[in-house]
Amino acid sequence: MLACMADLPDDSSLLARMTKLRIREDDLEESFIRGSGAGGQKINKTSSTVVLRHIPSGIEVRCQRERSQSQNRLLARHELCGRLESIFQQARLDEQNEREKKRRQTRERPRGLKRRYVAGKRHRAEIKQGRGKVGGEE
Repeated sequence: MLACMADLPDDSSLLARMTKLRIREDDLEESFIRGSGAGGQKINKTSSTVVLRHIPSGIEVRCQRERSQSQNRLLARHELCGRLESIFQQARLDEQNEREKKRRQTRERPRGLKRRYVAGKRHRAEIKQGRGKVGGEE
């Protein structure tokens, strides 16, 4: 890793988010590249774009929003936390939806619905019963 968290501006909410998501600085691979887009000579000469890669998940974040490399480092970490939070939240929702689906599939039908369902089956059975051979002919 090229630099440590001590170089970044103090942001206790970021540290709290990273702790909550179990993101360690050792799991981050950080590199600096030259930016692209508008900015002219300044963009072409300085390596202020931060590429932050979370090794366990493979998520990669690029940040060149600010001119300052240290601010981009901070913003890249915020963005990484946001992406991981959304992934974890989606996983929780998928798990909850799976539980709800299983619950809906296994619960008993309401009495009224069951009565209508059985009445429909009986009606269909009577229709099929009438399709047999006519009595007396063989």
